[in-house]
Amino acid sequence: MYLHEDAAIQNLEAMAVKLKPHGYKYFVIDNGWFGEYILQTGTKYPAEKHASDVRINEYGYFLPSKVYFPNGLDAIAKRCKELGIKFGLHLMRGIPRKAYELNLPIKGTPYTARDIANTNPKENCTWCTYNYAVDMSKPGAQEWYDGLIQFIADMGVEMIKYDDIVSHPDEVEAVAKAIKKTQKPILLSLSPGGRVDPSAIEFFKLGNMLRVTKDVWDEQTYIDECFTAWRKWSGTEEEGFWIDMDMIPFGQLQLMSPPGKDTSRSVFAKGDIALSGKGVRRWSQLSDSQMRTFISMRALAASPLMMGGDLPSLDDFSLALITDPDMLACNQNGVMGFLVYENGGIETWKSLEKGQICSGWIGVFNRTEKLISVTVNSALLGLELHTNYTLLDIWEDRLLNAGSRVQIEPNGVLFIKFSG
Repeated sequence: MYLHEDAAIQNLEAMAVKLKPHGYKYFVIDNGWFGEYILQTGTKYPAEKHASDVRINEYGYFLPSKVYFPNGLDAIAKRCKELGIKFGLHLMRGIPRKAYELNLPIKGTPYTARDIANTNPKENCTWCTYNYAVDMSKPGAQEWYDGLIQFIADMGVEMIKYDDIVSHPDEVEAVAKAIKKTQKPILLSLSPGGRVDPSAIEFFKLGNMLRVTKDVWDEQTYIDECFTAWRKWSGTEEEGFWIDMDMIPFGQLQLMSPPGKDTSRSVFAKGDIALSGKGVRRWSQLSDSQMRTFISMRALAASPLMMGGDLPSLDDFSLALITDPDMLACNQNGVMGFLVYENGGIETWKSLEKGQICSGWIGVFNRTEKLISVTVNSALLGLELHTNYTLLDIWEDRLLNAGSRVQIEPNGVLFIKFSG
């Protein structure tokens, strides 16, 4: 939210240096890139949660904000290509309400925005009101999505994060059809998570990534929700379709929100301006143990790794976690781990190396608020340790043996690479 041109370029250049060598591929600009925000006087800070006006062309397709992207997005897309990075954009489901008000034409058809828009409040997004839903039973509806997606593809976009769409499988299908018609390899990410209907899984598999959590921030409650989602969706991944647990909230967050009046670690204090996202400008509040748990979970669940913090100022500890070669190998293995042990607040999840039965990764998670000591044994790890296994404690970079006693910090993890 509220990303501006200078910050976009700075983060893109930092990504090329810090993340691209480790396999990170996509630079994605989130919601609001088309918003003509009212700003707080003398600053680039927004004075409103959502833009009171949006910029669109003669067919209702979103255009880059003159407030935050006065030079457009062409230079950013071009720089992505020069750096070998793929460019992505966020879109909201539906058709802009501004296009409805102006009754703009649906390109290539005799229909207009008012012919296809669904203004029923029950069918429309309640937290972001830029768009109306599209009634896919109306003529011109598919053509709307065809034209919009072709326009976005022509901007050089190779990934689309489509928001407010998971509860509308018919529009998921329309977007997937439109992408196919471009004949370009555009990755499709479906959002938001939270209340996602598992019975619509075949529609979701028309995309490449399915959000299964609500927005994730730097508090333990969000980590707990990710564990719940992991259980619910375990085993539903397949080649080209991944369960998505949302962004990685490491480093500095909410840089476009003014600093909070309370300078302690609280996320939000009385008197702070409530903007999009959560809280005020801050460093991630997760402890080192919580961060290790967070990224170990992402690796074992084969969840897409999307860095949500500021890259130019990223601290060394966060960078080391998100670029760790063993963590990345586990994540890019693409096999969602499964629960093999649960007792006394300890959960063990295991992911097998693709095509193997005797090698992979294990996460022993302490789901409690207290320090717990565990014994490395067959039951805990879900392995027959009488056979010859090598056990590497990834975060401590040490070898473990059967019978070893290991202490796991509150809300922490023992992350193991095993082979045998």
